[in-house]
Amino acid sequence: MTETEACIPTVNTGLRGVTVASTRISDVDGQAGKLIYRGYLIKTLAENASYEEVVHLLLNEHLPTAAELADFGARLSAERHLDPAVIAALKTWPTDADPMDVLQAGISMLASHDPDSRDDSEPGFRRTAIRLIARVPMLLAAWQRIRRGKTPLEPVAELGHAANFLYMLSGDQPDDELARFMDVCLVLHAEHSFNASTFTARQVASTRAHMYAACSAAVGSLSGDLHGGANARVMKMLMEIGSVENVPAYVEEQLNAGKLIYGLGHAVYKVDDPRARILAPMSQRMGQRIGQPQWYEITHRLEKTGKEIFKKRKGIDIYANVDFYSASLYYAMGIPIDMFTPVFAVSRIAGWTAHVIEERFAEAAPKPLLYRPSSQYVGDYCGPEECAFVPMDAR
Repeated sequence: MTETEACIPTVNTGLRGVTVASTRISDVDGQAGKLIYRGYLIKTLAENASYEEVVHLLLNEHLPTAAELADFGARLSAERHLDPAVIAALKTWPTDADPMDVLQAGISMLASHDPDSRDDSEPGFRRTAIRLIARVPMLLAAWQRIRRGKTPLEPVAELGHAANFLYMLSGDQPDDELARFMDVCLVLHAEHSFNASTFTARQVASTRAHMYAACSAAVGSLSGDLHGGANARVMKMLMEIGSVENVPAYVEEQLNAGKLIYGLGHAVYKVDDPRARILAPMSQRMGQRIGQPQWYEITHRLEKTGKEIFKKRKGIDIYANVDFYSASLYYAMGIPIDMFTPVFAVSRIAGWTAHVIEERFAEAAPKPLLYRPSSQYVGDYCGPEECAFVPMDAR
């Protein structure tokens, strides 16, 4: 590469392949299909650890001892409450408001009820992280009940994080299998390195904004169809397809129209998303459990057919991502479709808060560090010269 070539900016890359910071929190090896939280493979954590253990790992860099887990669980439990003013504000929203909009605004409201929201110390940020992780599920569960004309429920002290969320959402205490499936889903979605929403949180944190601002912005990023919103689109797609027999024609029609098959393909993974392989049998089991196996069966056939047709027509390999099987799983668990992406946020709040803390306080990060990428201006409106201003009466 010549010196001149080295000075030419790289543009329109979506920052793919551009390393913007270092992190100790997680790693995604797209070639090998590995997702690692603080040194642990996601499969190992999903099979052996609770969500509370994983949150402790993300925030504190080690899995907790029994005593540490008991203390951590007690701290989460103590923060599972919403100020009455927040509940009152939720009741003013239109009942057809998008839950992601409610969540984004709700997180901003929570800042006003946190005495540590303006505390710039690391201990203050860590206390805020615990409050956010405890209260985001409560915000969403409260909104779900309010929009259905019901009273928000208080958590049950004996239930864990995942089980409490399902209870506060539906009013029914989940059995052990359902609670475990929800817990695994939260573990799988808790962290994924510098994805769009996490990068958003870190970018906001780099301005020295508080954690609520960073996490509220992350929710906005997560809401998009190409990020967290894809899981809801997958379920709507499955309903549009309707039956296994309709899958081949649907795939052909989508590709002919230049449209996406939601849930197939990933920005990083070049092999199977390890989370999809964990979710698939859970989706199958839940479909059997509720007597609606067709949603898993359509998903499974869509994955197989999509891979075959993409390979034949485009010469590329394509793989299922985390949204592909989580859609049918959440649906079978009785979660409303427009709550799929908010459930993602219930889990990912752990990763966001861990990254905000790292961005602000990690010793490896130079201070002050403000994300400020460059751009290439292509607005050649008046040729090589600046435009001459024309007075109003002469335009």
